[in-house]
Amino acid sequence: MPFPSDDERDRPWLMRTYAGHSSARESNALYRRNLSKGQTGLSVAFDLPTQTGYDPDAELARGEVGKVGVPISHIGDVRLLFDGIPMEQMNTSMTINAPAMYMLALYLSVAQEHDADFGKLSGTTQNDIIKEYLSRGTYVFPPAPSMRLISDMIAYTVANVPKWNPINVCSYHLQEAGATPVQEVAFALCTAIAVLDAVKESGQVPEDKFGDVVARISFFVNAGVRFVEEMCKLRAFGRLWDEITLERYGVQNPKHRRFRYGVQVNSLGLTEAQPENNVYRILLEMLAVTVSKDARARAVQLPAWNEALGLPRAWDQQWSLRMQQILAFESDLLEYDDLFEGSTVVEAKVEQIKSGARAEIETVLGMGGAVAAVESGYLKSALVTSLAARRRRMESGEDVVVGVNSYTDTEPNPLQGSEDGGILTVDPAVEESAKQALREWREQRDPAAVDEALTALRDAAKTDQNLMTASLTCARAGVTVGEWAGELRAVFGEYRPPTGVAGASGGGNEDTLSQVQQRVRALGEQLGRPLKFLVGKPGLDGHSNGAEQIAVRARDAGFEVVYSGIRLTPQQIVSAAVEEDVDVVGLSVLSGSHLSVVPDVVGGLRDAGLDDVPVVVGGIIPEADAEQLRKNGVARVFTPKDFAISDVLGQVVDAIEAARD
Repeated sequence: MPFPSDDERDRPWLMRTYAGHSSARESNALYRRNLSKGQTGLSVAFDLPTQTGYDPDAELARGEVGKVGVPISHIGDVRLLFDGIPMEQMNTSMTINAPAMYMLALYLSVAQEHDADFGKLSGTTQNDIIKEYLSRGTYVFPPAPSMRLISDMIAYTVANVPKWNPINVCSYHLQEAGATPVQEVAFALCTAIAVLDAVKESGQVPEDKFGDVVARISFFVNAGVRFVEEMCKLRAFGRLWDEITLERYGVQNPKHRRFRYGVQVNSLGLTEAQPENNVYRILLEMLAVTVSKDARARAVQLPAWNEALGLPRAWDQQWSLRMQQILAFESDLLEYDDLFEGSTVVEAKVEQIKSGARAEIETVLGMGGAVAAVESGYLKSALVTSLAARRRRMESGEDVVVGVNSYTDTEPNPLQGSEDGGILTVDPAVEESAKQALREWREQRDPAAVDEALTALRDAAKTDQNLMTASLTCARAGVTVGEWAGELRAVFGEYRPPTGVAGASGGGNEDTLSQVQQRVRALGEQLGRPLKFLVGKPGLDGHSNGAEQIAVRARDAGFEVVYSGIRLTPQQIVSAAVEEDVDVVGLSVLSGSHLSVVPDVVGGLRDAGLDDVPVVVGGIIPEADAEQLRKNGVARVFTPKDFAISDVLGQVVDAIEAARD
């Protein structure tokens, strides 16, 4: 074919970096810098209190404020966050789920202050609560009221904010929780079916407008390093979505049935060991979602090379943005039609994924759909089992991870040689500053207007009214995220889904586990009972994959395991340790709050007289912090480089023996 001209180039995808930290003012400055460097969309990272519906002064928010994203409590924070940013022209993605309705209400209220036309606003609220039950853990309410909030948002935006994507069905987090390509496609499509069914049953959208609902459903997917398989997965995804929306919902317009997706490539696959290798991993993963025109992402955000170490700096985010720009503007990728059309190898792989996903979809629908499969524990157990299989392949060396389980000899990394160690550290004063600002905000607002807005929200929640109107009133009255969520907690209740550990299979690599099993059995015989291991997740960090894998493997090793899921206060963990009479407490913290919550647990155990119960900790923990934890009484600290769980469990037994001695 002749060389294509410049005007035949395909349009580049939206280029984003996932960003936010410390405060709305600091994050606004970061966004402005990134946009000036050529970033074409915003992807807002919120801190864990915001994501779980708490204000900075809540007990569970201790140590979490501003750590993994920006703290947003009220409309004043959103004003600061988007100060000087043209909201009508900006495509804004917000990683927010349980409080998504209120974050959209805050965003729309500020956009109105900017005199923005709602018809021109574009962006996405993630708003996929089912994957929160399965992976990220930032759920708040039970499934039924959560689905109502999603349906109300979809009905409101289709009518009033037509370019907004009210939900981003997320397969990204399913892959991080262990999903195979077949499971990732199937479980995400089952979530989309559950959402569309709920909207249809709500009766809020006329039948002739249902195609508009389907057209605003977007997906947020993952791309791992097996980039050929990942590219085929996305082709299968698109074809199945077209079939489902045509056959199940009768949507006739092909544009409405288009599979619209954005992507962040796989952060889980990034390594703490030899982190410079992550640059190559990110590039390969980006190719999976860009190289095939028929399955090209509409928006891409890339992690930074050092995200397995901690928060990336502005320079690290710039490096990831430049990777996208070089591919889009320097290479000739966008000048050609689909490169894989007619490939028998690709078609065979696509059909394999499609057929497997169809079978899994039928299984889930046969259970009553995605919500029923969450409540029964089927989906969570399937993911925990798949992640255990992936971990076994890595431990055995069947899956090679360069720098981790092979080719581990390394030179010193100059990228980590600076004074900051190669990552951004959030000032501990950020939390107290946020609390003070919150106190000042509450003092200056009109209490009568706040009470009236909250009463209207509570009353509406007890009916079948669409809750967006009441939420917009709350936003304009200055109601905080924690107050909004608190009213709905009082009406809807809170939810703790199955952990998936009890029904998961963790067998395999028995040779590496046998010595630990013998030691656990022998020590238990000395004590006259099985050893008991409490696995706890203090604070608001909901990424439970590591904790679940430790729990499953510890059970295989002969421990009696106590694991009740995520989002526990230090006092709740201490109380459980006393009540269960455990021999060791293992804490998993990935949000950066370890220096706040871990000492509280250690101190609580000492106050309870459990000096002989060692505490071990796992998470993304810099060595300087690890040393401080050890000085505070922590027996062992594990980080992502400690991937061999049998070795970890052996060290746990060492800690128990040392404490007993």
